[in-house]
Amino acid sequence: MKRIYLDYAATTPVDPRVSKTMEPFLSENFGNTMSLHSFGQEAKIVLEESREKLAGVINANPNEIIFTSSATESNNLALKGSALASKKGHIIISSIEHHCVVESAKWLAKNGFEITEISVDKFGKVNPEDIKKAITEKTILVSVIHASNEIGTIQPITEIGKICKEKNVLFHTDASQSFGKILIDVKKMNIDLLTASSHKIYGPKGAGLLYIREGINIAPLLHGGGQENGLRSSTVNVGAIAGFAAAAEIYKKEGKKENQKLIKLRDKLIKELLKIKGSHLNGDPKKRLPNNVNVRFDFVEGESLVIQLDMHGIACSTGSACSSATLEPSHVLLATGLKPEQAHGSLRITLGRWTTEKDINYLLKVLPKIVKKIREISPFK
Repeated sequence: MKRIYLDYAATTPVDPRVSKTMEPFLSENFGNTMSLHSFGQEAKIVLEESREKLAGVINANPNEIIFTSSATESNNLALKGSALASKKGHIIISSIEHHCVVESAKWLAKNGFEITEISVDKFGKVNPEDIKKAITEKTILVSVIHASNEIGTIQPITEIGKICKEKNVLFHTDASQSFGKILIDVKKMNIDLLTASSHKIYGPKGAGLLYIREGINIAPLLHGGGQENGLRSSTVNVGAIAGFAAAAEIYKKEGKKENQKLIKLRDKLIKELLKIKGSHLNGDPKKRLPNNVNVRFDFVEGESLVIQLDMHGIACSTGSACSSATLEPSHVLLATGLKPEQAHGSLRITLGRWTTEKDINYLLKVLPKIVKKIREISPFK
């Protein structure tokens, strides 16, 4: 049976070119970047070269890049680090943030910080004016995801960043899904803090970054040897970081061409899926990630779709990969105004570097039959 992977938003395979870059750091160049001898200094050089490459992707200065183990850690550091540095105040997030932002906000609420959650429209988009109205004299941080990991909607980050700059409020964006897919310029977009992840762009797991604009005060969450300017103590994972940088360099060279291919496949898939009776597109029809398709089907459970598709060798998901194993409807889809039963009928299909038109055609051949089969036995119909 053929196997087709269409869950690239959950994680991506490591590009063979990235793997090749990482190999020497597993057995030869294994030094600790804090060591004074040649092994350590060689590793330190690679670390700083990687920092410079990744900074270049978002038009940041190398000293503004802090390496972490994941986007979850970066988001926790952005929210909690900003809050703890201020000791008290008000934080604004959107209603469609990733769970690690939502849970960080909940933790801060339990520890004396005021949290405001901004709603979104039916496409999952934040209105910048709602952010402006929510900012008070006590506001220290606004955090809005750049592009939804579930429905693919791209937020008006530049406008939100401009408002925050005018109000002298820090602006953080979780760019885990947008980094390596669409252009980002932290200066032009008025971004103070930005999260990115390696394993979303064909790099290894275990590496992430947090861009922290120079001059911003952040309290560290990990204390120890003082790595990463004292903001993230821990022995540095040089191999993973070198892979992260290599993956970003590939995007810089090939991203435009790759996006053109993905958009073509994405639009074909959306067009054909919406021909299925009782099907609907979730997220913004235009302002969405080039690889994201999120659809829902009346009288069909997304979990059943995922299982049936997997039996045909096709891997998709029914929400965020971090929480799709739960029976709770997606908080992102509920935030767009969908009812729980509608949210449960959603399917997320995310394309990637090795997705072909043949793969899409196979999905389009199989999926309508599966939807029909499930509807015939559905207790909801």
